[in-house]
Amino acid sequence: MPLNGESRRSALKIIGAIGTTCAFPFGSDELYGQSEHAAHSLVQLKQAAPASPRYFAETDLKLISRLADLIIPDTDTPGAITAGVPAYIDSVVGSNQQHQGTFRKGLEWLRAKDFLSLTEEQQIALLTPLSIAADAHKPGSDADRFFAAMKNLTADGYFTSKIGLIQQLGYKGNAVVPDFQGCTHEH
Repeated sequence: MPLNGESRRSALKIIGAIGTTCAFPFGSDELYGQSEHAAHSLVQLKQAAPASPRYFAETDLKLISRLADLIIPDTDTPGAITAGVPAYIDSVVGSNQQHQGTFRKGLEWLRAKDFLSLTEEQQIALLTPLSIAADAHKPGSDADRFFAAMKNLTADGYFTSKIGLIQQLGYKGNAVVPDFQGCTHEH
């Protein structure tokens, strides 16, 4: 029986709506960017302390860091090391079994060459044929496949970092285009 023109059903709807509204986390950190993509959100995260390696041993991470530095070195813009590429590679390879096998074989090959004790010129001379094979998309040996994966992951890690995306590529976010001119030349 309605009480003041209201039925029990509509009263339950109102109570349910109030409970749902109170339970929804308006303004919470989960909604406003406390995620790995904080550069694109309203809330900026504080710089986290460097994490310990997820998959690689420290000696392997030194090899990966050196390779990443040779692929995208610090110049007038920050390079792969500054952008945190070795940690990115550690995370990606740690969660991908196919990459793990490729990197295991490639790192063994580099250790056999005593890569870190070579001069920079010797390191570049050793890697140049691998880079050519990677660029031609024709990796034949385990070392070729490793270096192709290393180059790809270095570029991915760099250009998806804040340094690569914002500083290097000049990405400004999802900006509104106030006036779209369209095609301005004659067809």
